[in-house]
Amino acid sequence: MRKIGIIGTGHVGLVTGACFAKLGNRVICVDSDITKIEKLKKCIVPFYEPGLEELVKKQTTDKNLRFSHSMDELVSSSEIIFICVGTPSNLDGRADLSYVEQASIQIAESLNKIKNEKSKMNNYRLIVEKSTVPVLTGQWVKRTIELVAPTGVNFDLAANPEFLREGNAIRDFFHPDRIIVGVENKRAQHIFKELYRPIKAPIIFTDVKSAEIIKHASNSFLSMKISYINAISQICEKVGADVEMIAEGMGADRRIGKDFLRAGIGYGGSCFPKDIRAFISIAEELGYEFGLLKEVEKINNQQKNIVIKKARDLLWNLREKVVGILGLSFKPGTDDIRESPSIGIIQLLLDEGCVVKCYDPRAMENMKRLIPDIHYGKDVYDTAEGSHLLIFATEWDEFKNLDFKKILRLMRTPYIIDGRNFLDARYLKSIGFTYSGIGRRV
Repeated sequence: MRKIGIIGTGHVGLVTGACFAKLGNRVICVDSDITKIEKLKKCIVPFYEPGLEELVKKQTTDKNLRFSHSMDELVSSSEIIFICVGTPSNLDGRADLSYVEQASIQIAESLNKIKNEKSKMNNYRLIVEKSTVPVLTGQWVKRTIELVAPTGVNFDLAANPEFLREGNAIRDFFHPDRIIVGVENKRAQHIFKELYRPIKAPIIFTDVKSAEIIKHASNSFLSMKISYINAISQICEKVGADVEMIAEGMGADRRIGKDFLRAGIGYGGSCFPKDIRAFISIAEELGYEFGLLKEVEKINNQQKNIVIKKARDLLWNLREKVVGILGLSFKPGTDDIRESPSIGIIQLLLDEGCVVKCYDPRAMENMKRLIPDIHYGKDVYDTAEGSHLLIFATEWDEFKNLDFKKILRLMRTPYIIDGRNFLDARYLKSIGFTYSGIGRRV
């Protein structure tokens, strides 16, 4: 059993804290947002992640997990401190590390206060970067703590990047493909071996800089696979081939694999777009022109324009046409709309003079705060009623089993754009829909 502190209660911090608590550790989570902390004390989770609210309730009841807004309390009671704060993009694509710096300063200031308190645990701390940060951030964190903390404070710095997919985060924590840990010495390595012993996955130990790069390199590679198959889908559109068949043929090659070879309207979320921009910026600062990733980003940004072109091909003039958007979150299983392709598609449709209607099982309230002046349906059928076109933008499971015959009767014209290539195209055509996917031949 370890005493663990988590700084930040976003997706990464809260999932990490709750999961470590389930493994029998004593976990305290701290956040500067007092309102959020007060809700978490009542086991109210401020975002949707399958199974997380139940896990938080159980671990809070079992007293393995608690919440506070006191950094002093966290540092004094924790041997291992995970920094899980946000690292959003600046306008130039660089990661905003101000929250990481602030956390580092607060850790050091709290170490100042407890250094000579005999009643506290020993003064050694293992401070861990969990947030996605650019390479060399660890050096700055260590330097900051050494400058602010008193001489003789005993700590190690490590990097333990997260690979938690929204909608699958709890499963990803307990059943990862691998655990990446960047350490400076054997002492920190031993602590991580003990910490992750209950999880049956290989631990790959590296230096801190390599661990920092692994996260950006991994997400950028996956983004590249998505953009690559999207580029192939455009060739398919031009010659009448089927990208689904091509992806199956490619994915059967063990060297390539089938994952992330799904053509669609592009990736979104809080990780891939941000990490691509950050990695391009990191490379430029180091004197390397990462043209490959710039093209990946360009292809992804183009996908929403392809949807608008398809809409024009179906409806001719878009002005005053009623278009329903089904799916607002960037992926199923989450209410997260950050960098969601739906946002760009809605804005382009509004610019064309369309009347836009929307529905999503989880993300409606978040989208209402961002785009309040459109119609939000109470369900799929309300959104379909009177629509000239439906665009399926998120592949929620419940969208696969709709009463499409009823939807057909409700719509003004029978047009569907399948932005994720997940619907049964042959069935939809057989009952009277005009179907358009991304690079599909039906």
